[in-house]
Amino acid sequence: MQKTAITAMLSGFLLMPATSVQADDPTVSILRVGSQPSVPADAKYFTGVARVDSRFQRSEPAKISGGLVTFEPGARTAWHSHPLGQTLIVTSGVGWVQSWGGAVQEFREGDVVWIPPEVKHWHGATATTGMSHFAVSESLNGKSVVWMDKVSDEQYLAK
Repeated sequence: MQKTAITAMLSGFLLMPATSVQADDPTVSILRVGSQPSVPADAKYFTGVARVDSRFQRSEPAKISGGLVTFEPGARTAWHSHPLGQTLIVTSGVGWVQSWGGAVQEFREGDVVWIPPEVKHWHGATATTGMSHFAVSESLNGKSVVWMDKVSDEQYLAK
C-alpha cells in the first residue's frame, strides 16, 4: 500500500467518532467524533500553538491510550519521557524529534516514530511547517509520561 493510501486510511480512522455508542454486538463500543472537544495543549508542557484530541484511554487492566496532537509551525512539546515508550504515527505535515544528546531528526506524513522507554525527548512541528501525529503510549503504575523542562529556542533550532 502506498504512503498516501496509508495516510488517508489512518486519517479516516483517527477522525472516527469519540462518543461511545452501543453497537449491534454488546461487547463492542464505537467512539463518535465530536463527543470530546479539542483542547489547547497545556502551556506548561508545550511551546507554541498545539491542540490535543484525546481519542481513547482504556481502564485497568488495559494500559494503552492515544490521541491526535496538532502542532502549528514552531510548536513543540517540552522534554519528556514515557515509562513504556511512545509511538507517533505522523498523519500530516513535517516535524522534528530529538532525544537528549542526539541530533534533531525530521519526520514526515506517513512516517512512524518509536521512542523507547525512559528516553528523554521532545517532538513537534518544524519552524515553518505544521504537523499532526497520533500518539500512542502505555501507562506503568498509572503513569504514561514524565514531563521535564521546556525546550529552549536554541535547542529547538539547533541542527
